[in-house]
Amino acid sequence: MTQQAFVNRREVSWNEFEKMLKGDKKNLAFNAEQFPQRYRELTQDLNSARAFGFDPSIIERLNALVLDGSQVLYSRRFWSPKTFADYVLRTFPRAVRSQWRALAACLLIFYGLGAFFALLCIRHPHMAYQILGESMVTDLEYMYYPGSEHFLRPREVSSDADMFGLYIFNNVSIAFRTFAGGILAGFGSLFILSFNALFLGAATAHIINIGYGETFFPFVIAHGSFELTAIVFSAQAGLLLGYSFFITKGLSRGASVRNAGKTALPIIAGAAIMLVIAAAIEAFWSSRHELPLALRYGAGLRCGCW
Repeated sequence: MTQQAFVNRREVSWNEFEKMLKGDKKNLAFNAEQFPQRYRELTQDLNSARAFGFDPSIIERLNALVLDGSQVLYSRRFWSPKTFADYVLRTFPRAVRSQWRALAACLLIFYGLGAFFALLCIRHPHMAYQILGESMVTDLEYMYYPGSEHFLRPREVSSDADMFGLYIFNNVSIAFRTFAGGILAGFGSLFILSFNALFLGAATAHIINIGYGETFFPFVIAHGSFELTAIVFSAQAGLLLGYSFFITKGLSRGASVRNAGKTALPIIAGAAIMLVIAAAIEAFWSSRHELPLALRYGAGLRCGCW
């Protein structure tokens, strides 16, 4: 390839790319769909110019365009309300639905094990003590006993704001541990998911056995749909990473994991948003035991239909 033929064939594209860079934001937004493709072509042109040893002025021009283009393409983008809404309403749900098999497996494991251990502990009440431990059983009874001074509040908090912070810390840490466990061939995610199912099933059974269901269910029904579903989504994202590490489909392991991350990261980010919502509901709404039961159950059912 001669230098002149190369310049004649590609210079129009370079000039158009340069116009995109020098134009205003509206012009850049208008050409957003073709910008990445033009950037890749420009990068290839730069590599070709270097490989053939073309004039340094050409290489310098292409290199400057590539650097300017990378700043536009990879610069930090601040989310607008419209972008956030598009993520919540489209990107996140699409990512979840695209991996429905992993989601179905996580739902079956979580709710199947939870229901199994709940029924088992209702039938054999002593098993709740073996699973949860005496200290945890005591804390549960103290929290859901209507006469307790910490009724519907953990012992270590005294205000709604404290509760909000505590719930965010606990819930998000569980979700990210569940997600990170996926790197262990997915078994870490499954283990944490199963452990939480066992714990919640045994705790629910014990609350029912001691007759505190009337305080427990109105408390958990509103935030539970967000919180529990987010934990399942976190396990789903973790399973995707674990699966891609071993089933590479011809790619290197690193490339396979990176490719899975394009789907897994929107899922775990969406799960984090759900957990923040759950923490807000739990701190500022769920503990309002003075509200009518019909209102609290109605709100819970509405949250469950999100």
